[in-house]
Amino acid sequence: MLYTGKGDGGTTKVFGCDQQRISKSSELPEALGALDELNAFLGFAKMRAANESRIAGILREAQETLFIIQAEVAGADKRVTREKVEAIETIINGIEKEIPPLKGFSIAGGTELSALLDVARTIARRAERRLVAVIDAHQREITSETKAYMNRLSSLLFALARLANHLALAKEENPNY
Repeated sequence: MLYTGKGDGGTTKVFGCDQQRISKSSELPEALGALDELNAFLGFAKMRAANESRIAGILREAQETLFIIQAEVAGADKRVTREKVEAIETIINGIEKEIPPLKGFSIAGGTELSALLDVARTIARRAERRLVAVIDAHQREITSETKAYMNRLSSLLFALARLANHLALAKEENPNY
């Protein structure tokens, strides 16, 4: 059954919380929801990246890692490894060598894929903030690797947005202040 009705009153259960019901608006469900939203949006961007298999593959790997992070935040015995953090750093460094140097802020867009990756970047930043709120509220201890991965993920998405424009020969636009 896809519904139980038990959450109709605004509460939910989260693995690792002694099965006590907690408010759906508290930090933990907020963080889990933001991570889920990010994962879903990465799926959308991945489908739009079908012509760019390298970008699609990177997004798929990020989705896999987000499932590990969601499990950790929910209380399962799952953790992001140092190797995952190093892998994302290697990808970012490789992209930076391939694209023109950054000359300041850029206006989102250029191509549809780039714009989607910019939206994903902002969702990743929100998910990271929600994760920090869980930590600050002492609801979960999150590993340093998970925190580092979440911080790098938005940088990866920014790099991928710039790469998508570069591969499509779309000119980056800077804001006129």
